[in-house]
Amino acid sequence: MSKLTLELAKQIVEGAEKESKNLGVAMVISIVDEGGNLILSHRMDDAWIASIDIAFNKAWTSVALKTATENLAAATVPNAELHGLTTTNNGKLVVFGGGIPLVKDNKVIGAVGVSGSSVSNDIQVAQAAVKVFEEVNSVIA
Repeated sequence: MSKLTLELAKQIVEGAEKESKNLGVAMVISIVDEGGNLILSHRMDDAWIASIDIAFNKAWTSVALKTATENLAAATVPNAELHGLTTTNNGKLVVFGGGIPLVKDNKVIGAVGVSGSSVSNDIQVAQAAVKVFEEVNSVIA
């Protein structure tokens, strides 16, 4: 599978939601394709409204820069190499954890973005989503 489908996005979100429930937090989980286009956004009951944009922007950032958003934090602080990065792309870039690219055959084909809790919880739930993606792809391969 070299393209993300709605059906696969639903499976990824289901795995992320399960992890979110294990943590006892309500989150927003967004899946985008290789162009940063939204495939699915899922807001759990009582998840923060602000997390709708944040989750999407984390996923978009991961696709746009082909990296996990947590990898950008240190490089964007004052006097760092990429300071000011968050002012580009109409402020859409997110530089804290919770966005992770979805990679198939060494190519980024989409991303997941998670928001609604601490950064460490957002990362944990995003990692659960990636695990589902990888498990599904290993069965298909």
